[in-house]
Amino acid sequence: MALKATIFKADLNIADMDRHYYADHALTIARHPSETDERMMVRLLAYALYAQEGMALTRGLFEVDEPDLWVKDLTGQIKLWIDLGQPDEDRMRKACNRADQVIVICFHHNCPVWWKQVEGKLNRLTNLTVLQLPSETAQALAGLAERTMSLQCMVQDGDVWINTDTQSIPVKLTSLMPAT
Repeated sequence: MALKATIFKADLNIADMDRHYYADHALTIARHPSETDERMMVRLLAYALYAQEGMALTRGLFEVDEPDLWVKDLTGQIKLWIDLGQPDEDRMRKACNRADQVIVICFHHNCPVWWKQVEGKLNRLTNLTVLQLPSETAQALAGLAERTMSLQCMVQDGDVWINTDTQSIPVKLTSLMPAT
């Protein structure tokens, strides 16, 4: 018998002063049986950082042809594609051909090794942004995972914090490849 997804509920308050985006989101997150709390919380972080009208958590690990998050316009055109982890070169190329903007967030401790292997092959992908989240930060975010969560994301002058009623986690992303 196949394992089913575990359902998490997150009330996410976003105050992004850099983008002038302020909103509350009530999210239902289906965590794939093979997905860790760490990966799920990085997915939630990505949602908070790039939230906009039409943002959706996709089937992700359940469907290999979908990213972890995306934004589609009314015609079905993919405006934003967000992948987590260390996707291979072919996946990133396909994503860049399908979407207007592609963002990859790597959060594993071996991210520098992965990036060194794929970096030279991706320099022509002008709509690709690759970011690195320190694995320590991803692990700290995993510590916030609960079946029912209330989180706040605050962004000001490039600084990012994820807060609960009792904890505040600073988030520092490093740009490995900015879109050109």
